[in-house]
Amino acid sequence: MTEKEFIPSPYKIDIPSGKTTYKSPSNIALVKYWGKKTNQIPANPSISFTLNECATVTTLTYSKLKKESKAFSFEVSLDGKKEEGFKPKINTFFKRVYEYLPFLKNYHFEIETSNSFPHSSGIASSASGMSALALCLMNIEKSLNPDMTVEFFNQKASFLARLGSGSAARSIKGSLVQWGEHAGIKGSSNLFGIEYPHKVHPVFQNYCDTILLVDKGQKQVSSTVGHDLMHNHPFAEQRFAQAHENLSKLESVFASGDLKSLISIVESEALTLHAMMMTSLPYFILMKPNTLEIINKIWAFRESSKTHVCFTLDAGANVHVLYPDNEKEEVQRFINDELAVYCQNGQFIHDFVGKGSQKIN
Repeated sequence: MTEKEFIPSPYKIDIPSGKTTYKSPSNIALVKYWGKKTNQIPANPSISFTLNECATVTTLTYSKLKKESKAFSFEVSLDGKKEEGFKPKINTFFKRVYEYLPFLKNYHFEIETSNSFPHSSGIASSASGMSALALCLMNIEKSLNPDMTVEFFNQKASFLARLGSGSAARSIKGSLVQWGEHAGIKGSSNLFGIEYPHKVHPVFQNYCDTILLVDKGQKQVSSTVGHDLMHNHPFAEQRFAQAHENLSKLESVFASGDLKSLISIVESEALTLHAMMMTSLPYFILMKPNTLEIINKIWAFRESSKTHVCFTLDAGANVHVLYPDNEKEEVQRFINDELAVYCQNGQFIHDFVGKGSQKIN
C-alpha cells in the first residue's frame, strides 16, 4: 500500500456530533526500532509484545463547527484536568494526519485521556496515547464512511498512530506486532504494523512483563533527538542489518518456543539499543546504576534458578523483566525479594501480553 490509499474520498454522510472511547495498550519491543526517515518511516523493522495492563483510555467528544476552522479546534485533559502541555504535540499530530482525515477542521474536539499507570512513572505513554487517539479519530471516519472494512480500519489506525509516535503503530491489534518492511514477513510495511503472521508457540500467548520503575524522571534526551542521531551514526548500517537478522531468527524461536534463543536475541537487542546511544555524537547514557544492578541480578538468578527470566530496555533506565507464565510465581518472588529495592520508591508494575486495543464506547 501507499500513503495515497489512506486519503479518503469525499464523505457522503454528515454527522453533527458524537462521542467515542477507546482503550489502547503500550507495547514492549523485542527487536528495537531506533532510527527513522522522513514521515516517521522506520530505518529498520521491529517487533513487540502488546501489553495488557499498561494502557491509555481516551474519550473523544466532537461537535461540528458552523464553518470550517483555519486552525484545529480542540481541548485536552488528563485525568479530568486541562492539560495545556499536551496541546503542541497533538496539534503537530493533527497537522501530520490532516491530509488523511480532512474532517479535522470541521469539528471541535474534547480529548479526555487517562493512563492506567502513573503519568510520572517513566513509562512512555506516547504509544498507548497516540494509538488511542488515532482509533477514536478512525471511529469518526468509519461513521462518515460506513463501508470501511475492519482490516482497513486497523491498518489506517496504525498508519495514523505512527505519525504521532512510531511505536504507536504497534499498539492497535495483536499480541505480537511487527512493523517495518522485512523480506521474510509477508504483508510487512513501513506504513503500519501488522499482526505477526507466522506460527507462534503457546508459551508466548500469556508471556509476563514486570516493569521495574528505576527512574521516574523525564528522559534527558527525547526519542526524536535519539532517532535523529542515527543519521550519521558510524554503526548505523550494521545495526539496521542486525535488526533484520534478528527478526529472521525469531521466526523459528516463536514457532518452537525456544526460550534460550529468545533470551539471547532480546537481551542483545536491548544492549545494542543503548550501545547506539552511547556511541552517537553527542553521546548519552540513559541507564542508571540501578539498571545495571538489576541486569546483573537477573543474570545471576537465571543461572542459579534455571528459569527463563530475561530483561529488555526501552530508551530509558526502567527495566522490563520478561518471563513465561509457568515461572511466574518463582520470578515474581525474586522480583519482590531482590529487585524491588532498586526501583524508585520500590515501585514496579506486573503486566502480561494482551490482544491489543478495544472499543469501550
